[in-house]
Amino acid sequence: MRILICSNGMPAADNATRIGGLLAAACRAETTLLGIAEEPRDEQPLRQALETQAASLRAHNIALEIVMRDGEPIRQILKQTSTINYDLVVIGARRTDTSGLFWRSLRTYEVIKAISPPVLVAVGECTQLKKFLVCTGGKEFIGSGVRLTGTIAAATGASVTLLHVMAEPPAIYSDLVRMEEDVDLLLRSHSELGENLRHEKQQLEGMGVPAEVRVRHGIVLDQVFAEADQGDHDLIVTGSSQARGLVRHYIMGDLTRSILNRAECPVLVARAGAATVDRTFWTSLQSWIGAKGR
Repeated sequence: MRILICSNGMPAADNATRIGGLLAAACRAETTLLGIAEEPRDEQPLRQALETQAASLRAHNIALEIVMRDGEPIRQILKQTSTINYDLVVIGARRTDTSGLFWRSLRTYEVIKAISPPVLVAVGECTQLKKFLVCTGGKEFIGSGVRLTGTIAAATGASVTLLHVMAEPPAIYSDLVRMEEDVDLLLRSHSELGENLRHEKQQLEGMGVPAEVRVRHGIVLDQVFAEADQGDHDLIVTGSSQARGLVRHYIMGDLTRSILNRAECPVLVARAGAATVDRTFWTSLQSWIGAKGR
């Protein structure tokens, strides 16, 4: 595995170095510490900060390279990730607001949208990586997101909870709710949802990672953080999709942005392809009816 840790010498970057170091040590990853100075006057303080950060990484026997760049941070991170193929990019994120669309620095969101590798946003005072919560919900997420999560979980000795949240259906469809909340029944079913979750669980277990499936109903964001709090998870995994068109960039949906806004633990934004068929209550109902008819 190859990991890029980005630093501007500020406290948020120390968080990225610490959490990135946990991953790099566990995965025995080749690691690049990228320092970016926006102004000439920033270069000397940044070099000193990088040396301190590098010392903490090398203390864990991490194979480390230090790279210094000058200029606009997003452009420099994009240049670095375009030159070398990284499996993961780690960035810090400071909170700038407590309401509205963007609670974190705007650069946090722009980095996620601009570069190709998955991005780990180092949030909170994480000291271990033992319980991961994956917000799953689409076929395209299976291949990349679960595989990356499994690789990291296998290296760190973590367990994974696969969480799927569905909107509350009308009361007359209470049978559907009970069926979906009965995870064993759901995983044995021939519904699209059941098959997807079963495949994800089997994929993780095939990598030696303990995995469980949880299904909740209600407002997605509320249920994600209810599960994260109850399970005392150390990492939340969510996704982004590649935009269509000639210009390659990624779309960060409202859910991913809201998770980043409110999270008090690291958030891994995995890459997913463009969705083909939206998962709605009605497609779930059709799958359930089909499964009952078999």
